[in-house]
Amino acid sequence: MNTVHPLPRHLAVILDGNRRWALAHQVPAVEAYRLGARRVHELVQCCEEVSIPYVTVWALSGNNLQRGDTTARSILDVVIDGLTDMAATGRWRIRAIGAPGLLGGSQAAVLSSIAKDTREFGHVTVNVALAYDGRAEIVAAVKAMLSVDRAALEPITERTVARYLSTAGQPDIDLTIRTSGEKRLSGFMPWQTTQSELYFTDTHWPDFTPAHLREALDWFAGRERRFGL
Repeated sequence: MNTVHPLPRHLAVILDGNRRWALAHQVPAVEAYRLGARRVHELVQCCEEVSIPYVTVWALSGNNLQRGDTTARSILDVVIDGLTDMAATGRWRIRAIGAPGLLGGSQAAVLSSIAKDTREFGHVTVNVALAYDGRAEIVAAVKAMLSVDRAALEPITERTVARYLSTAGQPDIDLTIRTSGEKRLSGFMPWQTTQSELYFTDTHWPDFTPAHLREALDWFAGRERRFGL
């Protein structure tokens, strides 16, 4: 995929609009998520082609899994099947972040196995947010940090806190894309998106193609990033 520079080092995408796409096409929601999983595969492949080393996708929030929807677990199975196919490429490091406790035991075990099997792959690191909540992540990070003997460590700084986040060791997010027309982050990675450029598109996630990604990257390349200065 040809595009222009500069490019984000860390790209994030809120995969919104699957259910609306399913409603518009009069198909079960699980079919939208199945197509959406293929779109994630295409997204990561494109990011590898243009040398974007970190990608985070928000696939399912905690609310998605707690709606009482009888298809919620089937949708999670579809997401995991998609990640299994991505792992089979042998190219991308895949990490599930969020709240594994909200997932079924067998599904959590598969995600753990995928992370273990791909941990040495280095072309792109892919964080997949499942049952994710941004405030909960920060609370968990602070709890983990305070459980350490602080007297033996350096003073608490932003860098200290960042080491306990799910993205520890990764750069902050440079570009956040949200599909399907909503213009908010909805609690997505509040710490990591502090200086992120925000790109909103009306396109539902199952319709988001490499051409749409190229448009977003071209838009990013034209931004003058001052980081508050």
